[in-house]
Amino acid sequence: MAFKTEYEFELPRGYVDDNGTLHKRGIMRLATAADEILPMRDQRVQQNPGYLTIILLTRVITKLGDLRAIDTRVIEKMFTADLAFMQNFYREINEMEVPKVHTSCPKCEHEFDVDVSFIAGMEEA
Repeated sequence: MAFKTEYEFELPRGYVDDNGTLHKRGIMRLATAADEILPMRDQRVQQNPGYLTIILLTRVITKLGDLRAIDTRVIEKMFTADLAFMQNFYREINEMEVPKVHTSCPKCEHEFDVDVSFIAGMEEA
């Protein structure tokens, strides 16, 4: 099985281009370290940290309907419901699920899950 790096999505409302065409279906790829670091150099992000989302989405959305390119203007013109959807979708595909182990208490036999991620272990050190 191949490692999945691209994910299809459908916007709740859709992006309407200058010709009035509605674009709802698209593809987002997994983010790289450069996708999250390089936008920090952009003056728009330095002046307004909230703009990071706009630039980040332009880097990871590889397809939206029939649009030839996705730039900051496209993301800026998205309806707020679609922008929120894209932010959640970005987090969903890029965040790793914390590995868990199902176990039980040896005394009372209560069953529960325990996080066993490397990061969780480092925080305790």
